[in-house]
Amino acid sequence: MVNILVTGATQGIGKAIAEELKEVGTIFATGRNLELLREYENYCVCDLAKDVETLESYVEEKKIDILINNAGEYIYGSIDKMTDEQIQEIFEVNLLAPVKLIAKASVNMKNKKWGRIINIGSISGIMGEANASLYSSTKSGLVGLTRALALELASYNITVNTVNPGWVDTELGMASAELSEFFKDEIIETIPQRRFVQPVEIAKLVKYLVSEDAKGITGQSINLCAGLSVGI
Repeated sequence: MVNILVTGATQGIGKAIAEELKEVGTIFATGRNLELLREYENYCVCDLAKDVETLESYVEEKKIDILINNAGEYIYGSIDKMTDEQIQEIFEVNLLAPVKLIAKASVNMKNKKWGRIINIGSISGIMGEANASLYSSTKSGLVGLTRALALELASYNITVNTVNPGWVDTELGMASAELSEFFKDEIIETIPQRRFVQPVEIAKLVKYLVSEDAKGITGQSINLCAGLSVGI
């Protein structure tokens, strides 16, 4: 059995991924809410914006074979209204934490000559989103990171991919919709399939990407967005 770390595993996409991967290996969950994490046998309480070092040590200790960088934050507002604190926090959580965790996890993966790294990006990192420039830029950064690391780690039998969800039916997704100042029905009208993606759809794609059947897929940025990236 392999050791799997899922960040942001207490709700939404992260929780769905952790549930889907239970039969693949041992789940190690992380998040900020201790009470919600207690449902897992193995967990680490960590705020990626403040004490990512705690999780870095945990990754080394548990010898993680599959790393799912799912945790993320969303901030809506014009760039001139963003504070230094907001800028720092969203880059720490969405981009710098994944970089740091990959750096630690890749040591064990290289030693084993096997590993899987999945970054959960966003369609906003592919298309851009007005008034969400910080979020879009961090998610776009994951795509570049994925491509470079796929080349760097290919000879070690380690694959690196990014999944870019569109509008997802989660608490964060619905909160993002409210912040965008559009009604849910208005947003659905912009999605070709006229629906929100379900977390389990993302979880099942992740499950495939970490499998041996997908060993030839690496460096890819896969949009799971109900057609949103194609156009209306």
